[in-house]
Amino acid sequence: MDLGISGKRALVTGSTGGIGYAIAQGLAAEGAEVVIAGRTQASVDGALKRLRDAVPSARVTALVADCATAAGAQTVFASVPDLDILVNNLGIYGRKPAFEITDEEWRHIFEVNVMSGVRFARRYAPDMARRGWGRVVFVSSESALNIPKEMIHYGMTKTAQLSIMRGMAMELAGTGVTVNALLPGPTHTETTDRLRADRAQAAGITVAQIEADFFANFRPTSLLRRFTSAEEVAALGVYLCSAAASGTSGSAMRVDGGVVNQIM
Repeated sequence: MDLGISGKRALVTGSTGGIGYAIAQGLAAEGAEVVIAGRTQASVDGALKRLRDAVPSARVTALVADCATAAGAQTVFASVPDLDILVNNLGIYGRKPAFEITDEEWRHIFEVNVMSGVRFARRYAPDMARRGWGRVVFVSSESALNIPKEMIHYGMTKTAQLSIMRGMAMELAGTGVTVNALLPGPTHTETTDRLRADRAQAAGITVAQIEADFFANFRPTSLLRRFTSAEEVAALGVYLCSAAASGTSGSAMRVDGGVVNQIM
């Protein structure tokens, strides 16, 4: 199936690993010209090499910038004046009891997870509309609908992304620009795998036991009963960036393994 994005220019924030990297690789494999971004030269160089090894024909460039900050966003804007596809993937999370989350932690996670995407969409989407074609995807989470009690500040930011996505889709109605959200569930990434390994070691149990406990006690509604791969998530993300997805806008599209216990 031709997704119709060969030659389109795409930016994926937070794309040196995990879901962001998998989406960047998927876009490159479809012929898009991809810009990846990360905070350190080492992470950017590593991701660039991996992507070029995986997709030898890839047209890919990389930027070192902290996309979570206004200054870092300006660095990207100066280097990338226009886009056809924007994937707001950058995000952080962390477990903490609800009443121990400080004001600063609330502000910081909102700045990274929410305001970063607002800045990038505000910069690039109006120009997409003037040209009559564009794709904006917010990488949200099943936690937007299924607020995790162990990290409610994270869930709050993911719900906020859905409101912003829907509002921007309404603002861009009829322009040829679609705005959607991707809702992954529990997913294997370099970071999540490392954290589970650390918790298993600290508890003196296996990673398999940690994962079994997670689905028994934290995500018991999962239908797959396993972590998805970043590539499984990226497949839907790349589709939402494509010409083939022209009929979908203002939607929260789940690739959550069936965690959210509702039909719609």
